[in-house]
Amino acid sequence: MRISYNWLKNFIDIDKTPEELSLILTDIGLEVESLEVEQSIPGGLAGLVVGEVITCEQHPNADKLKITTVNVGQPELLNIVCGAPNVRVGLKVIVAQVGTTCHPTTGEPFKITKSKIRGEASEGMLCGEDEIGLGTSHAGIVELSADAEVGSLVKSYFNMEDDYAYEIGLTPNRADAASHLGVARDLAAYFRTDIKPLNLSDFKASTNKDTSVRVDSIEDAPRYSGINIKNIKVAESPEWLRNKLAAIGVRSINNIVDVTNYILHDLGQPLHAFDQDKISGNQVIVRKAKEGELFTTLDGVERKLSSEDLVIADAEKPMCIAGVFGGEHSGVTEGTTSIFLESAYFNPVSVRKTSKRHTLKTDSSFRFERGTNPDITVEALKKAAILIAEVAGGEVSSEIVDLYPNPIAPFEFPITYANIQRVIGKDIPTETIKEIIVSLGIEIKNETNQGFDVLVPPYKVDVTREIDVVEEVLRIYGYNNIELKTQIKASLNTSEKPDREVVLNQIADLLISNGYREILSNSLTKDEYLENPETAVKLLNPLSSDLDVMRQNLLFSALVAIGYNQKRRSADLKVFEYGRSYNLVDENYVEKQLFSLAIAGRKESEQWNNSNNVVSFFDIKAPVDAIIKRLKVEGIRIEEYQGAYFDYGLSYKKGEKVLVSLGAVSKKNLKKADVDGPVFFAQFDFDLLVKVIKKNKITYKEVSKFPSVRRDLALLLDESVSFEQLRLIANKTERKLLKEVQIFDVYKGDKLPSGKKSYALSFILQDEEKTLTDKQIDTIIQKLIINFEKEVGATVR
Repeated sequence: MRISYNWLKNFIDIDKTPEELSLILTDIGLEVESLEVEQSIPGGLAGLVVGEVITCEQHPNADKLKITTVNVGQPELLNIVCGAPNVRVGLKVIVAQVGTTCHPTTGEPFKITKSKIRGEASEGMLCGEDEIGLGTSHAGIVELSADAEVGSLVKSYFNMEDDYAYEIGLTPNRADAASHLGVARDLAAYFRTDIKPLNLSDFKASTNKDTSVRVDSIEDAPRYSGINIKNIKVAESPEWLRNKLAAIGVRSINNIVDVTNYILHDLGQPLHAFDQDKISGNQVIVRKAKEGELFTTLDGVERKLSSEDLVIADAEKPMCIAGVFGGEHSGVTEGTTSIFLESAYFNPVSVRKTSKRHTLKTDSSFRFERGTNPDITVEALKKAAILIAEVAGGEVSSEIVDLYPNPIAPFEFPITYANIQRVIGKDIPTETIKEIIVSLGIEIKNETNQGFDVLVPPYKVDVTREIDVVEEVLRIYGYNNIELKTQIKASLNTSEKPDREVVLNQIADLLISNGYREILSNSLTKDEYLENPETAVKLLNPLSSDLDVMRQNLLFSALVAIGYNQKRRSADLKVFEYGRSYNLVDENYVEKQLFSLAIAGRKESEQWNNSNNVVSFFDIKAPVDAIIKRLKVEGIRIEEYQGAYFDYGLSYKKGEKVLVSLGAVSKKNLKKADVDGPVFFAQFDFDLLVKVIKKNKITYKEVSKFPSVRRDLALLLDESVSFEQLRLIANKTERKLLKEVQIFDVYKGDKLPSGKKSYALSFILQDEEKTLTDKQIDTIIQKLIINFEKEVGATVR
């Protein structure tokens, strides 16, 4: 939202510089994102002064040039060579002195330098319109009036004043500040001063009854006001109005439309002008649209309306989508001579749904869907009528219609000083508190020593509770004025062990040190990515078809990120994410904390000696195993993955619950996300992980002084036998001395019997108290062989 510095002065006296005011606005909650100088003429005539031609003689070396001496209010006259046909003694002129930068109407700015023209010195330039941006004429130099003060700034002569535009990052709850009046109200509260009252004395009422107005949907249009204005002449707006709108980035259209835009940004009240002669039956009816009713908007698009849309119609057809967009056939044109001017308060929810339904966002809908001021509709009409009379010659031809059957009451609730002091954390004087509240337009009544009741005007839609008033007091008093205590005391919640953040950081540190990068994804996704549509959490009012459900896993969040990077020539990726999944189970919403890893592309950047080093399943298994080992998770059972995520993979289970699933993402899922494979993915149930390691204890153990021993076995096995089965058998066979079991080779081929495979296993043995003997080692290996043969039919190769 753009706000004009000069425009604010219409409502409040400001003695601060634009830069100082920028800091104040940010301090009171209206964050200024940028501050720009706005000039109606490029360059703003900066540096140009009024001069008087004292002498004017023919140039000795050029028939069309004159040599002049010019008084610019300095002790010495300037010698200036000029070729304008109208230069003469006694003429008041615009002078660009040496060092001044001129901004022409067309072309690039140029700087005036001391020079010689046909051998004669020239110390400046006498300016024409096109040379300084005043116009397009090149017929001669600008002639100023005889009473122009020599040496004064040309900017002052033309009553030009630079303006400054603030780009304010308005938060959605601050609908009350979506205008110059709204911003001025906050500034008035900060400076403890009053807003200048609206001057409506020039409004001339009429007692005629012209257009008939009827509201059929009072809940959607609680207040509807209107007035007829005749004898208007639609034309270009005067310069002051064009400049006002240009300062805030609004394009001028014509004087009538510009007045409605001016009132919108001035008072925050959207208006709409209908061509009176195009209103069938001379009736304005505020009603719900008929289902499927066709309507062509101002942009020329024919739209099919819903029965939930509120329209402003005449006796035959809709003329406008209420609060959102006007119609092509009822708007103001060059031939319009009389108008019906609308000023209303529409239900914010109704406008928001209609705006979203038709994907129409306008300045009016922006304000209506956040909540406008229902108490200002008539004042806005009067001010607009005064301006239309000024810029278009219009005159009011009817009484003001104001249908407001159920006035919206202010928000009323109690406030206590104790709560204000407690929340803010500082003992602010009670008089200061009341002064701020009253300066914000909030009425105080039923005052006691402990507090008071407040009546909050309905335009402050975000101030409906005591805590909201506390926030209002704090932002006007100033967050920077609340001193930090030298000692901050906090009660730490130590109920959950281990600390989730500590566990998360341990995992993140491990992965980052191995080249992984963290990603953060939107929890909203498209229904195409759902794992179980029947348990999906769907949005009732989605932002778009791509963001209409809550995610059920982190798989597609990773795939979307990988696909995005692949399309930007960054295909070698190792990423992880910490986030939630959402499901609806037995009519209960269930959130689950998950942790995922994903890899794609090459393990390392392509080199001459490793061009085919693409990632594999084992490159996702390695970090999963490292995480489990780092967190000392024990008692894991590994099974073949069963599900729709992967073409193949594993599930690590703790008891009957899956702790982590990992594998090669299925081609079907890769296609859904438009990702070039392969991609390997792992997803932890983080809630279960924290629960599993809850009883882990940190123990100290000396590094053994005695060496470990490795022995290898090659086993011929049935293809159905898994490494996990062998590991469990080994650990059961030797619980004390066997420290580790690994598989380092797998072979399947025509040299083995059908249905068979070969596993090469390594066993790490160690005694913490003495060196193992060959006899002990052989005994353990022999027991392992016997148990492998007995339980899975293994044969030693």
